[in-house]
Amino acid sequence: MLPRADRPLNSAILCGMSNLIFPAETHNALVAAAYVHRGFTPDEAQQAARFCELAATHGIKTHNALKALHLDHLFGSGNAKSPGCVPAAEIKKLPNKFAAAETWDAQKKLGQATAFEAIATAEKLADQYGVGMVSVDHAFHYLWGGGYVMDSAKRGYIAYTNCTAALAEVVPFMGKFPTLGTNPHSWGFPTTDAVGFPVVIDWATSTVAMGRVQQFKREGQTLPPDSAVDAEGNPTQDPHKVASLVTFGRHKGYGLALINEIVGAFIGGGIPTLRSRPENVAAGSDEKTTPNFFFQVIHPDALSSGLFSGGRDQAANVKATLEDVLGHGNDKCILPGQIEHEASVQTAAAGGLLFTEAEIKEFKILADECGFTFDPAALKPV
Repeated sequence: MLPRADRPLNSAILCGMSNLIFPAETHNALVAAAYVHRGFTPDEAQQAARFCELAATHGIKTHNALKALHLDHLFGSGNAKSPGCVPAAEIKKLPNKFAAAETWDAQKKLGQATAFEAIATAEKLADQYGVGMVSVDHAFHYLWGGGYVMDSAKRGYIAYTNCTAALAEVVPFMGKFPTLGTNPHSWGFPTTDAVGFPVVIDWATSTVAMGRVQQFKREGQTLPPDSAVDAEGNPTQDPHKVASLVTFGRHKGYGLALINEIVGAFIGGGIPTLRSRPENVAAGSDEKTTPNFFFQVIHPDALSSGLFSGGRDQAANVKATLEDVLGHGNDKCILPGQIEHEASVQTAAAGGLLFTEAEIKEFKILADECGFTFDPAALKPV
């Protein structure tokens, strides 16, 4: 039996006695005001707010507005000596001899705005050539890759993205020094007709994302075992003592993390351990300290052989495959993207975005910084 879009929700996803309902309109206005306050254009601020709403709607705690603005403060426009993100920057589209591929120099433009434009461009290329890809150099982190491929899958495409993370903070398998990023991979598949939502396979190659460490620190929780090490390289579950992360699946996660670094190197990326660390770049050096993006979009028709069994068409064949995977007593299994879908349904039922009291306190700090009127006491509990 396939999971249904309207099946009973797991109330543990978002709801809790401490959660408050933050109206999306107010949330977006606050986020946009915070970005404009930092010098970003109104269009960039709206793109940032759009992304942050997307993440919050789907229950993504590690890459919501708080994470986005925190990254910008640390490594982006807030870094006065060497900003990794430049407000109002213009993307430079570089020559490329391949019709289905584009290569961009983002020139440190806001990551979310760059990523939305890149995946839309890849979709247009896929409409024409069956597949489209956009490689982005000199970028600023785009945050939750799953959001971009999920949106693309809802529009009917098969989409993939990876990026080199903002920092090298992951120790390679059998190593002791962090030389890799958390380096996520994200796939989205257009399966809404089959199961009620896009299948979205999205993961960081570390056991946990650093955003999760920050969330656990904020919420006073401990980390899962074997996910991080302290400054001496010893395993720790205390988020306050975390110095570096480790890859999931030992050598397997290491290999996947390495893919992002190699793809980034082919695009034009700099040395991983210098990323977002301009203070470590030798004077006079032209080493880059910015991440890289890679987007690929495939039109489903480009994959089709037309030789489907049992008289099925492509859509029916995808549904039959998923039914078989979840059959044979596997009816309690879930599909990747299902939890995020359920969170979005729960968000819609609540009539607003759901945040903990601790998160709302941080939103109040941001509001005060940019002069945005915001009263947390007016928010209703779930």
